[in-house]
Amino acid sequence: MKYRLTCLTPLLAGDGSHLSPIDYMVWKDQVSVLDQPRIFRLLAKGARLENYLKQIAFADKLDFASWGGFAQNFADRNIPFEHASSAAHWQRLPSEFLRIPTFVSSHAGPFVPGSALKGALRTALLAGRVSDQSMKDLAGLFSGERVPRNPGLNLEDRFLGSGGASIMKPIGIGDSEAVSRDAMKIFLLRVATLAPKAPGGLELQWKQSPRGSVSGARPQDGTPTFAEMAVPGTVFSGHWSENAYYHQPEIVKALRWKSPLTAAALLKAANDYAGKLLAAHRRYAEVAKLDAVHASIASLETALAEAREKKNACLVCLGWGGGFLSKSAGPSPSSESYRAILKQLVYYAKAVNSGLPFPKTRRVVFFEDRPATLPGWVCLELDSLP
Repeated sequence: MKYRLTCLTPLLAGDGSHLSPIDYMVWKDQVSVLDQPRIFRLLAKGARLENYLKQIAFADKLDFASWGGFAQNFADRNIPFEHASSAAHWQRLPSEFLRIPTFVSSHAGPFVPGSALKGALRTALLAGRVSDQSMKDLAGLFSGERVPRNPGLNLEDRFLGSGGASIMKPIGIGDSEAVSRDAMKIFLLRVATLAPKAPGGLELQWKQSPRGSVSGARPQDGTPTFAEMAVPGTVFSGHWSENAYYHQPEIVKALRWKSPLTAAALLKAANDYAGKLLAAHRRYAEVAKLDAVHASIASLETALAEAREKKNACLVCLGWGGGFLSKSAGPSPSSESYRAILKQLVYYAKAVNSGLPFPKTRRVVFFEDRPATLPGWVCLELDSLP
């Protein structure tokens, strides 16, 4: 059986690599990724190799006046910016903000790993099974002298099984087929945050490194980042399987499952989880007065309603940029038991104790130099249900 993954917002399934400012040059509103081995072979024939090696060893960026011809003649690939204004923002940034995370690719082109999709569906399935009572039980583990090292594993093992008894075992999701590199663009993103505003209100600000944040009236003053992402409308397709072996009663009993997981149940859990995420994002966009982002979320909610009607489709948030909510299987962050747990974790305690909505930040994708949408939302559709 085949699956289709349609990008509803820009998507980055990262490979863990980045393009540093000496790996590419910006030329004609595009990022020209240099073919370094070819350049080395060319320069080794003359006297310029030593100067080039010194430049890439000590410089923050390659000097376009000296080496700009390489961007025109020795580029391995050219990735256009989403909008021409991005190139101007790029020119003003110091080099430490110019590392560009890249999409996972094979020799054939960019693809979405099956593990990335299966991981997002696993999180959604766990979120549907975790209750407030289970969170209270987990919070009780923090009352002792020693804080659990991996508190989330207790819930995963309890509701999804561990090792060879994982409830996800019947579902197989292969890597997608590669798509054309023309589906990739360099998108500009900024981080929105909420700050207190008298009397008792909240206001939108944009993260600015290293100063902190600036008023939301001018989002262009926030520090931008860049990422190679698949454009909305890109379709990735791959193979989906459901192993009937694990549906046998004796196997279900041996693995101590109540019932085997089916594709239909998994898609329903994913849609329920997506509904909770979108509701949280919509409330955030309303408070922050991000009108375009709010409209984008409304269109995603419409797509979610359509996916529920089809029965063989669901919405998923995956990949880079989704933030805390897309990676957490807990209930609403406003849950008291959930917040009690987060307060015990040093990396979340300060944010939770501030009294502000948690999480207070969102990574926002800009279209035409204006805040527009949230990254990573896709529609997963199966050819049919087993």
